[in-house]
Amino acid sequence: MPVSVPKWLMAEVRQAKRGQDAENITHTAGLLSDLKLSTVCESARCPNRGECFSHNTATFLILGEICTRGCAFCAVKRGQLLGLPDEGEPERLAQAVVTLGLRHVVITSVTRDDLSDGGAGHYAEVVATLKKCCPDVKVELLIPDFGGSSEALGTVLATRPDVLAHNLETVPRLYPHVRKGAEYKRSLKLLEKAKKFSPGVFTKSGLMLGLGEEDEEIEEVLWDLRGAECDMLTLGQYLTPSLAHAPVARYVIPEEFADWQQKALSIGFKSVAAGPLVRNSYKARVFFEEMR
Repeated sequence: MPVSVPKWLMAEVRQAKRGQDAENITHTAGLLSDLKLSTVCESARCPNRGECFSHNTATFLILGEICTRGCAFCAVKRGQLLGLPDEGEPERLAQAVVTLGLRHVVITSVTRDDLSDGGAGHYAEVVATLKKCCPDVKVELLIPDFGGSSEALGTVLATRPDVLAHNLETVPRLYPHVRKGAEYKRSLKLLEKAKKFSPGVFTKSGLMLGLGEEDEEIEEVLWDLRGAECDMLTLGQYLTPSLAHAPVARYVIPEEFADWQQKALSIGFKSVAAGPLVRNSYKARVFFEEMR
């Protein structure tokens, strides 16, 4: 039996989708369309799209709109014939950042197992172009696992992003069902290596709650992340994109998110954002500046 969405959560989702400034939403969407830029806001059907576009911000999605993995929780399209990275994308993305007046930019990508470096070189081009065009902007990268390649990770870290994020997404037990093609230990190791390679870069990860995980499993993941010296954490409610995706096992009340936030802070995370509609890039600039 499908779990019914609570009325309070439906109200929050509707408000987030509606946003606060229709004119800004139209302006941001139009700019991204004109520059042929993709966002995870649209490709992954993020419920916060309206709210973020209202504030002239978005989470950029590079390396195309088709992923080679196809996780059971994600709305991004899956495929194999993806082609080479768009050479003009770094310049267009930098242009959007300048036009929108962003001071903190979040960039993520689809997983590109078809590329020898997983797309790491393209990430480097994007960051280099950003630093050339708008050197004062803070850069936060939400990267795939690059198949566990230390070389690819090193390529990205060499660009010296301010934040290097990689989401564990869920607890190890649920990986075979929820994250086919990914490995919990590989993802955890990536965060550990990132801190070892570049101690000055803040690391960040995120979890979705409501997929069927137990409290003890959540706590174990939090300790695993702290063991990898992960600095920042986001906790949000899993919302199924369609009937073809993994179903929601339960809806977590705001009070429980608040408890997990306090728990995570107590074990050493420097920044924790937790709530039903929190996503990895949720108010990224605010939480980064508060942590600093």
